[in-house]
Amino acid sequence: WTFSDNVELMDGGTLGKLLMAPIMDCDELIVLDAVLGGEKPGSIYRLEDEGLRKSLGFRDSQHQVDLVDTLISCEMAGHRPHAVVMGVEPEDWKTMGMEVGPTIKAVMPRYLELVLKELAAVGGKAEPKS
Repeated sequence: WTFSDNVELMDGGTLGKLLMAPIMDCDELIVLDAVLGGEKPGSIYRLEDEGLRKSLGFRDSQHQVDLVDTLISCEMAGHRPHAVVMGVEPEDWKTMGMEVGPTIKAVMPRYLELVLKELAAVGGKAEPKS
């Protein structure tokens, strides 16, 4: 994919509060992640505002500091962007494997469509590479 100049891709991984500087540099933040929302595996979520707390299961994960805590720290430091989490309920979050299971593979086309729609809604553009 190629993206417009106003889009920056970043693997936040387990950086926690080290993400504050890049987060504070943006006005719109779209996070793609697994979400433990209690629905069946493959469920797609769009979370914002108070809904960001919907996935509390990652407190025990490699993420260490959750996104909401980081956003609150950004706000206290002077700038909190509007944040949306586009997530998918994982099949198995405890194993922390890199493989994508069949349930998640099956919802990826719809997930991608929703992520691109979210990106367009905030002024970003994405095109498949030819």
